[in-house]
This record gives sequence, C-alpha cells and structure tokens, in this order.
Amino acid sequence: MTGSRTSDWPTSADARQGGPLIVTEDDGLLDDLLRLCAAAGAVPEVMHATPARRGSWESAPLVLVGDDCALRMGAAARREGVVLVGKDLDDPGVWRRAVEIGARHVALLPDGESWLVDRIADAVEGVGRPALTVGVIGGRGGAGASTLACALAVGAARAGHRTMLIDGDPLGGGLDVMLGGERAGGLRWPAFADSRGRVAGRALEEALPELHSLRLLSWDRSDCTAVPPEAMRAVLAAARRRGGVVVVDLPRRIDETAVEALEQLDAGLLVVPAELRAVAAAHRVASMLGMLLGDLRAVVRGPFGPGLGGEEITRLLGLPLAGELPLEPGLSGALNAGRPPGSDERGPLARFTTEFWGRALADGGGAPA
Repeated sequence: MTGSRTSDWPTSADARQGGPLIVTEDDGLLDDLLRLCAAAGAVPEVMHATPARRGSWESAPLVLVGDDCALRMGAAARREGVVLVGKDLDDPGVWRRAVEIGARHVALLPDGESWLVDRIADAVEGVGRPALTVGVIGGRGGAGASTLACALAVGAARAGHRTMLIDGDPLGGGLDVMLGGERAGGLRWPAFADSRGRVAGRALEEALPELHSLRLLSWDRSDCTAVPPEAMRAVLAAARRRGGVVVVDLPRRIDETAVEALEQLDAGLLVVPAELRAVAAAHRVASMLGMLLGDLRAVVRGPFGPGLGGEEITRLLGLPLAGELPLEPGLSGALNAGRPPGSDERGPLARFTTEFWGRALADGGGAPA
C-alpha cells in the first residue's frame, strides 16, 4: 500500500488540518491508532510509506510511526514530536529503532493507550499555559458569591481574555439565568455527568452556550442536582487546558465533587458581608477551605458599619484582603432586565473585577499578587 489518506471520523476543517500524522502499513495497528485518535478528538492523516507529500512530516503537530515502518524512516528529516508505536512488549530493539528515527518516546500497545491518547489530545489542542482558575464561595448563604463570579467572568471577557464560567453550585438556580441566557442553546451539566478520563477542551468550549463573549457551563432546570467527582475533574481539567481564565462558582457544601474543583484552583475568593454573624459563618468556611486551598482571600462586601471594614474583617478571619466591594445601585433592576453583573463599567463590581484581573494577570498568568 502506498500514498496517503485521511480518517473517515467526522470533524471540522480546523481539526482536520491540525491532526497527527500516522505512518504505518500494518492494518491492525492503523485501526488501533485511528481509534485512539478518535478518543482524543483528533483526525489524523495516514501515510503508508515514507512521507512524500511536501510539508506533511514537518507540519503535523505529532507523528506516530508504526514500528513496521521504522527501518524505512531513516531518510526523513529529524523533528520534535515523533512517537514510535509498536505492539511487541518483549522486543528490546524497539528502543534502538526509536533512536534511529529521532523518536523521543515509544508507545507499546495496548499498555500505552492511555498515555498515547493524552499525547494526541495535547498535540491537537496545542496545550500551553493553563487557564488562571479562580473559585468564588460565599462566607454565608446569600453573600453574593454567584454575583461576583459572574462579574469576574464578564470582566475577564470584556478585557479580551478567553473566559469560561463554570457553575459548581447545583442548588444555586443556574448562572445562565443570572446572565440572561436560560434559553441560550448549548449543553448544560447533565450532558457531562458521565464524563470520565479526558474531555477534549475545544469540544467542551464549542458545546457550551456563549453569553457576553464568554462560555458558560451551567445547570438546567431538570432534576439533576449533582455530578460525580470524576465528571468535575475531567470537565474542569479540559477547561483549564484551553488557557485564559476560568471562574468557578462554588457551593458552600463541600462534598467530593466540590473538592475536585478546589484542587484545580489557583486561588479562591471568600465573599463576606460586613456583618458580625456573616464573619462568624465565614470563619467556619475559611477553616474548612484552608485545608484544601493554598491561596484563599476575602472579598468584603458592603455596606460597611463603623469599625467593621475590610481590614478588620480579614484580621478576624486570618485571611488576606482581595478587596472591598460596595453595594451596586440598581443591580437587581439590571438583572431583571437581562444585564449581567459587572456590565456597568462604572459600577463597583466592574471596578473590582478590573483591578483584580489587572493584578492577577499582570505576569501573564498565575495567582493574584
């Protein structure tokens, strides 16, 4: 067999152009590699001999060379991203052949399937710096955490950052409602409840509703009020791989699913109203979060009484102050009119989010300074 062909796996033109290159004449190995590419959401180009098409070898994000073709690949130019793929676990010569063709990795199937799927997905997605991921949680019920989470996402998107907002609170009513997009097309959490392993980041992003220049994963109005921890882990990891900014609205009930979200955060914001009872409740939440989150900061929400400002409250909580957030006039009316939190660029929410992202993204990513 000679020449080249592409897989019949359906996908977009962009994905087809960015798929890996497979070089093999072994039909059984080819079937395995096509299956693994499909699992990674990638569409490969297949060649059955030394690459003859100009540019295919050089431009593919990843090259998978079957061990059956290794001896004929010596004439190909050396490049990064070559994996030699074989099936004989007892053949020590496979490592020598890998060196001869410039492959830095060897994948032996079936043991190496999971590793190879991850490599294919990483190559196709062009994984770079992961998203700066910030979680928001209320120090007590009704503290305004969901409002701040939405405002942070709206502010990041307005500043031109790729932004995903993830509703991690199944009992919060749905952030799509707060953003005025409850009827927007796209998938909600129940569609991802069975997610395991690796979720393709691009596929996730394209499947979600786009509202106010950001992507939103929210709950719907069905009876689904929870997803397994594995689903949260897989979905949030996929969101982070897309880069930019991810904001997670967290529940105050810290179950196993919430723990999975907390473990992937770069920083957490605890929203605390400037009230003594709220501070007492927030202290309990902060104690619990402190065991799971390395960077937790307080956002103190007004109105502020005498002697109960941001500095005093954070001293009582033993947390650094991320900022004070005065009440925003007209917020309820704006929400009822379908305008999201933070959409008033002169309002307290927008000012807070602008200052927060300015500090957090000053070095191109990382935790807020």
